[in-house]
Amino acid sequence: MPCKLSSLTRRAGPGAEAWLQRRPGPGWPGAPAHTGCAHILQPAARGVGGAMAQALGEDLAQPSELQDDSSSLGSDSELSGPGPYRQADRYGFIGGSAAEPGPGHPPADLIRQREMKWVEMTSHWEKTMSRRYKKVKMQCRKGIPSALRARCWPLLCGAHVCQKNSPGTYQKLAEAPGDPQWMETIGRDLHRQFPLHEMFVSPQGHGQQGLLQVLKAYTLYRPEQGYCQAQGPVAAVLLMHLPPEEAFWCLVQICEVYLPGYYGPHMEAVRLDAEVFTALLRRLLPRVHKHLQKVGVGPLLYLPEWFLCLFARSLPFPTVLRVWDAFLSEGVKVLFRVGLTLVRLALGTTEQRLACPGLLETLGALRSIPPAQLQEEVFMPQVHGVALSEQDLQREIKAQLAQLPASASEPPPRPQARLPGAPAIFEAQQLAGTQGNPRPEVPRIVVQPPEEPQPPRRKPQTRGKTFHGLLTRSRGPPIESPSRSHRSSTSFLDTRF
Repeated sequence: MPCKLSSLTRRAGPGAEAWLQRRPGPGWPGAPAHTGCAHILQPAARGVGGAMAQALGEDLAQPSELQDDSSSLGSDSELSGPGPYRQADRYGFIGGSAAEPGPGHPPADLIRQREMKWVEMTSHWEKTMSRRYKKVKMQCRKGIPSALRARCWPLLCGAHVCQKNSPGTYQKLAEAPGDPQWMETIGRDLHRQFPLHEMFVSPQGHGQQGLLQVLKAYTLYRPEQGYCQAQGPVAAVLLMHLPPEEAFWCLVQICEVYLPGYYGPHMEAVRLDAEVFTALLRRLLPRVHKHLQKVGVGPLLYLPEWFLCLFARSLPFPTVLRVWDAFLSEGVKVLFRVGLTLVRLALGTTEQRLACPGLLETLGALRSIPPAQLQEEVFMPQVHGVALSEQDLQREIKAQLAQLPASASEPPPRPQARLPGAPAIFEAQQLAGTQGNPRPEVPRIVVQPPEEPQPPRRKPQTRGKTFHGLLTRSRGPPIESPSRSHRSSTSFLDTRF
């Protein structure tokens, strides 16, 4: 099977080959114990391997000295497992630093107001998406309340419609035996997904077992794509908020609607988006782009880890959730905005670029941004302030797609299959629902000739007659009326008009 990263490493940058040659092996003193994103970028069952891909993955792993288990990142350098039990934070990370809201966190009254707004919007979702999507987008940018993400995420990505249209599908997939090659690879990756989260600590716990079922179900649902190890962190974040069936359909929507071509055998969409990201850097951050070219850092040395995992391994967890809220609402342009913001924070000033004279130092700077700059209330306004619209992104995608060399061994990217966020998904599902129903009958227009005028009906003469008498007179022979002495006790039907 051809290497998935063969086309990616050719575009990794002019200095990548020399860097890989001088990169120490995994046995050198101080090397990280685990390969970090190597398990994301090189699935063994897909034939993605080799020393180059392995070394590339090792460097993308965050060194242990740059990491703190209190940051709620949950990366592979924490696989030694938690020490003595410590209290979990409000997101479920053992020993995390998010036990209490930070100083920039909105007050409880404001959170309650946002919750009420989301309850009102989701109670009439079709009407909301048809007429008031701008309000939905603004509320997503402010952050979906934690108590309502389980309700809002499936609505935003359209997973609730998929689940409704395919009842019982997930149960059949979960009960069916999985493909042995994928089951072996999935089983090796289960303990790597957020090992310090209370859901995924135990191998026999509901977290790891639910993750196994969701990932196995996807390999059976799309056997031509199989399993990509970057799907593990994405599915794990979904399972932290949703039941397994809803998490599965959300994963399907992310892989097939938001990011088609990202998790397939050839990852052709990652190659295209890397070129698009480079073009955006050239236009929006020209000095940073020039520095990255000078030191030989191509986007494929850092971008796949960001985009494939939806920044789940690169940002503090509260910020990850805010990124996901905006991503499920506005689509892939949010990922580009986040990536551009991270590059600017790491290399935006002259002093920062002078401190990174080579490839290793530059990659280290991209992975060691001060945590204070990545806090949600500080970071997200900068993300939404990036001057990148959906029209700009589509224009750049078309330009780079025309320049991308065709390869006979790899399918071409299909950016037209990617829908730009929740409103496009809602419209597509509404259209599909209309086409799936039987065609309604066209009402026939019958023109009748005008009726001839008829003389007006004369009002019957009822004066001096009883209603009971009229009824009996029309039905049969008249009956004898009661005597006047008994009329005071007769029924209402016998009274006179």
